[in-house]
Amino acid sequence: MSVLATCLGYPRFGIVRELKKALESYWSKGSSAEDLQATASELRRRHWSSMKSLGIDQIPSNDFSLYDHVLDMAIAVGAVPARYRAISDPLARYFAMARGLQDRAADVDVAALEMTKWFDTNYHYIVPELEPGQRFELDAAKIVGELEEARSIGVETRPMVIGPVTFLLLSKLAPGSPAGASTLDHLDQLLPVYEALLGALADRGVAWVQVDEPCLVLDLDARSREACRLAFARLAACAKRPRILLATYFGALGENLALAAGSGGDALHVDLVRAPEQLDAALAALPPSMSLSAGVVDGRNIWRTDLDAAHRLIRRAVAKLGPERVLVAPSCSLLHVPADLSAEKKLDAELLRWMAFAAQKLGELRELADSASTDSPSSALFDETRSALAARRASKRTRNPEVRARVSSANDEMRSRASAFPERARKQRARFDLPAFPTTTIGSFPQTGDVRGARAALRAGRMTPEQYERFLKEETRRCVEKQEAIGLDVLVHGEFERTDMVEYFGEQLAGFAFTENGWVQSYGSRCVKPPVLFGDVSRPSAMTVPWSTFAQSLTAKPVKGMLTGPVTILQWSFVRDDQPRSETCAQIALALRDEVADLEAAGIAMIQVDEPAIREGLPLRRDAWGAYLQWAVEAFRLATSGVRDETQIHTHMCYSEFGDILDAIAAMDADVLSIETSRSRMELLTDFARFRYPNEIGPGVYDIHSPRVPTLDEMVDLLERAARVLPGHQLWVNPDCGLKTRGWPEVESALVNMVEAARLARRRLTGVTA
Repeated sequence: MSVLATCLGYPRFGIVRELKKALESYWSKGSSAEDLQATASELRRRHWSSMKSLGIDQIPSNDFSLYDHVLDMAIAVGAVPARYRAISDPLARYFAMARGLQDRAADVDVAALEMTKWFDTNYHYIVPELEPGQRFELDAAKIVGELEEARSIGVETRPMVIGPVTFLLLSKLAPGSPAGASTLDHLDQLLPVYEALLGALADRGVAWVQVDEPCLVLDLDARSREACRLAFARLAACAKRPRILLATYFGALGENLALAAGSGGDALHVDLVRAPEQLDAALAALPPSMSLSAGVVDGRNIWRTDLDAAHRLIRRAVAKLGPERVLVAPSCSLLHVPADLSAEKKLDAELLRWMAFAAQKLGELRELADSASTDSPSSALFDETRSALAARRASKRTRNPEVRARVSSANDEMRSRASAFPERARKQRARFDLPAFPTTTIGSFPQTGDVRGARAALRAGRMTPEQYERFLKEETRRCVEKQEAIGLDVLVHGEFERTDMVEYFGEQLAGFAFTENGWVQSYGSRCVKPPVLFGDVSRPSAMTVPWSTFAQSLTAKPVKGMLTGPVTILQWSFVRDDQPRSETCAQIALALRDEVADLEAAGIAMIQVDEPAIREGLPLRRDAWGAYLQWAVEAFRLATSGVRDETQIHTHMCYSEFGDILDAIAAMDADVLSIETSRSRMELLTDFARFRYPNEIGPGVYDIHSPRVPTLDEMVDLLERAARVLPGHQLWVNPDCGLKTRGWPEVESALVNMVEAARLARRRLTGVTA
């Protein structure tokens, strides 16, 4: 029997974002639910057929989602909060949970569920909400429907589900839950639903089911470990079930290895890209009844696999277990990489040779499975890969001696502001003379069809660069005028010239390359096209100064200069894997330091350096936190500390839990920090208050990831909640995030409410009427 090739999940959106277009057309009422489902069905069929044609032996199903696979699992187990149950249409209910729903004609106004980062990725999942007395009920329609849909085109699949413990650990308790309660309290009520699901799949002749429990790579407390033991034992003991592949990824199992190996499942998937060192321990721990799924192809980056290194790992597994007990797999779902490198027609040939997208990674898996029986593989793909990797190692494009010398010479003085925050704050208040609860936005404003159309016209040659610049200046002028009319205290230029907050900077920095169709899902219909960071980073010239100074010339109010921070540029790029990430981050920080200095010299008095990814980059194991946080904080400070006391540094972070890293956030020493808090109703601020966070903070009062317009009363309530835990002089008022994905009517309505809420907060909480 030969080694099998398998896949844990596949990109959902299509090469040219077909699903994104179908979703947004449906949401805007430009197409029907049937049209949306037809597009989704065509994509699934295409993906299954592609995997089969490329020789994948075990093909996943139920990895596809119209919005988010965690939300899908909540629907499958019946975890639908009461406020959504009155929405009778299942699709409308699903999207209401994801995005909120505001339909005054139907007298429906519900906010979305919370959203946060999926482990240490830039993928955002919808947080399931469990009510007191939560009752679970199986709804297997999607899981079974996709299984039968695949069978209709001759493809047998392995359904993928999120495991019960990971599901509960990623969930939150609804308001009204008993004090001291835990989401794990619901395990006994949840497990019968999983048992029923396994039985339903067995009844349909399903051979294998993939149960994802990535929580096993985390530091689990005693209760979580006991929950895993109980859940695994119950599922393994089901009288009627498919064989179970227990899938872990994003790190090493460590002390949880015995728990996973003793789960009673039939195969265990381990991530040998993030943690190749765990292979020998895993091989020793597996019982004779269990196979190993070896994750040797990187599911989170776009570089070619070192096939020889991967082959050596597989050979060790085969030698220990035999070929019949080994599967070759990506490290995790391929959701985190683009679909197909063959769609790239403009990337230069040298870089193209170094890369592999999802389709190419499937080819690598097949090749590795086929070569598992020999010690010295020789094939066209092995030979081409060896040649490409050698060329990459030797390429002069990846190294710049001047950049490396500058990083080596960076010192502690460059990473510190001249004065401590209290002295800076005194000077900044004198300079800006802002009211209590000053209002601002995070940076971007709506990228309308006109903006996107102008950009497309420039690329197609239908608009000259001069015409495009005039168009952008007019958009910027209108944006500044709208902000002044709304009454915001601190303005932004709107970022109409930017396609993406990382891609825009990468296009102007040395060491980056760009794809045409390298799209990956961030959340919902939101796709990003991460730059490819392949070489040493430097800044050839100023990147943002002209747009910031132009906007500032239009108003007497302060206009923030807007930059993306070094950690976020690192995290949201496909990063080189041939040197430590800390070195690459320091290179980016120095390039941004030059930009910050130029903005200040040009008269920009407030500069925002966004770091929404700093929590995302945190290692999953606590023992690695210290080293990461040290270099991440140092990179931010290296980028921002070269300014005068009077220049105010802002930063923004969103959709992350910060309570356990507040000392590092404080060490970043930004004058003003804005964060996402509206979906959680200011829950995060309790941590900031307990920590006694010293600098100023803008808790978001407007959830921009939902199309609904929050009411004035909602915003006032959020500000009053904030003022109950933090002194009013620390507080700013702003949305949760940038506004580029929203439309102007909803944005203007929401910001009018936000400004009025700030005025009311001033009057109620400080007695000031201005």
